Amino acid sequence: MALKIWLNDRLVDEKEAKISVFDHGLLYGDGVFEGIRVYSSKIFEFKAHMERLFESARAIRLSMPMDFDEICEATRKTVEANDIVDGYIRLIVTRGIGDLGLNPFLCKNAGLCIIASDIQLYPEEFYVKGMKVISATTHRNHPLALPPQIKSLNYLNNIMAKIEAIDAGVVEAIMYNHLGYVAEATGDNVFIIKNGTIYTPPVQAGSLDGITRAVVIRLAREEGIKVNERNLVRFDLYTCDEFFLTGTAAEVIGVVEIDGRIVGDGKPGPITKRLREKFYAYAHA
Repeated sequence: MALKIWLNDRLVDEKEAKISVFDHGLLYGDGVFEGIRVYSSKIFEFKAHMERLFESARAIRLSMPMDFDEICEATRKTVEANDIVDGYIRLIVTRGIGDLGLNPFLCKNAGLCIIASDIQLYPEEFYVKGMKVISATTHRNHPLALPPQIKSLNYLNNIMAKIEAIDAGVVEAIMYNHLGYVAEATGDNVFIIKNGTIYTPPVQAGSLDGITRAVVIRLAREEGIKVNERNLVRFDLYTCDEFFLTGTAAEVIGVVEIDGRIVGDGKPGPITKRLREKFYAYAHA
């Protein structure tokens, strides 16, 4: 069945969902987006995702094409039109149609696109057996160049690190900032466990302030597990007891090898598995 896509102010058939070649989202990656999960027909952490979308837009001085409630309603309509029970939403706001110059203020109206479909980022085997990662040589963007809290359409920095992972025969890479501290994976937040305590880089190190990250931190603390947000270096990843990533598409997934070094006993650890179970229960509640 062809998808129904929300384009600007209405739902259209997938084949009609087209944007101008002069849209600055295409020309310059000028725009913001959110990836949101749907579980049991409910949009997961909807308010938090939408607030982050509007904050990202405000940070790059992008005037939203609709107000908060209107975009929320358009998103719900798109999910319903595609009969999504368990799936994924990609909500994109571009600067809109302009000219071939960089000036964003020549774009009169922002563009809006909402896609609701299915997703499976990693095979189920990875969740059972864990995944392998490498350290990328591509550094995370300097926070003074682009604040990491902005979820922008320009993902070239992450894509270059992703290429490194694929070339190395794995699916994910860990990115470090200009000081050598762990920032994030190409699309996920990083967590390690050492002596029963969870450690994760602060967003100031160059990571996105992930929605799933925040949920997992809250669930861990509810379970009585100590969570410490502090700078991590490569040595910390090499010597930890457990290692996992979180993200909207990835959810909670264990890492069992980094740069050829086995993590723990080479299988997703007990705390990782416990948090994955807690997250799944919370998401489907």
